[in-house]
Amino acid sequence: MIRYLLRSLREPDTLRHIFVERLTEPVHLNLLSVFVALFGSLRTKVDFDLIERRYHAFGLLRAADYAREIGIDGLTVIEFGVANGAGLLNLCKVGKRITEITGVNFDIVGFDTGLGLPIARDFRDHPEYYSQGDYPLQDKDLLLRKLPKNARIEFGNVGDTIRGFLTDVRAPIGFISVDLDYYSSTVDALTIFDGPSDLYLPVVVMYFDDVKRELHNRYCGALLAIEEFNSRNNLRKITRLNFLNKRRIFRNATWIEQMYLCHIFDHAIRKNPLKANRGLQAVWK
Repeated sequence: MIRYLLRSLREPDTLRHIFVERLTEPVHLNLLSVFVALFGSLRTKVDFDLIERRYHAFGLLRAADYAREIGIDGLTVIEFGVANGAGLLNLCKVGKRITEITGVNFDIVGFDTGLGLPIARDFRDHPEYYSQGDYPLQDKDLLLRKLPKNARIEFGNVGDTIRGFLTDVRAPIGFISVDLDYYSSTVDALTIFDGPSDLYLPVVVMYFDDVKRELHNRYCGALLAIEEFNSRNNLRKITRLNFLNKRRIFRNATWIEQMYLCHIFDHAIRKNPLKANRGLQAVWK
């Protein structure tokens, strides 16, 4: 528990996580967390929110479990918005641990300009929060040296790099983290779902970072990008992950409200009731 808290001090909003989210939960659960931190399995630590960047751990494990249920042993994991690489490196570290317990391997891909945010186009990009040049990659060579062999970064404009990437997807896409700040960049990122249905799990787990601030709203930013995506697509829909807070041990965490699913309604498994019963219902219950 102490080691987890020390690591978490490096994360944004740490004080809120500890004093508003964690310590407002029942005392017996926080006491039990100490035992879990010392002796619990990785799955139990994920359940108790004891893994750094809890949304990564949950998303990767959920995607891996579902992949295993339907006989898939490899997944593509994507992070839109790499910045200095802390999130991408965390995906690599947590992914390695999840591979060890599930047998599902991850191909981890980051997308970033490497130059920070471009100029905001209009109010929909939330210029009250984000500005040109925010979150640049300060040491590209150092980050690339730190990446393991199963990870890489696609540098450039997201809308351009996705088109080439979709011709070279090495395993079905199972988890996507979106942290691009702008509406316009998030619109581009969601073109990742323009490929044929077999490029994806039937349900892709998603985390949206930029939906939690007070002025975020359905008419700007990532929330508007999601609404427009759903309006444009009949067979691909992004929805909130239903009642996740009711199924978590610790229910006050902000990240719970940031988890989404992209449903691939034209996926082959959704046309086969037998496979659906063995797969979708087994995991997503």
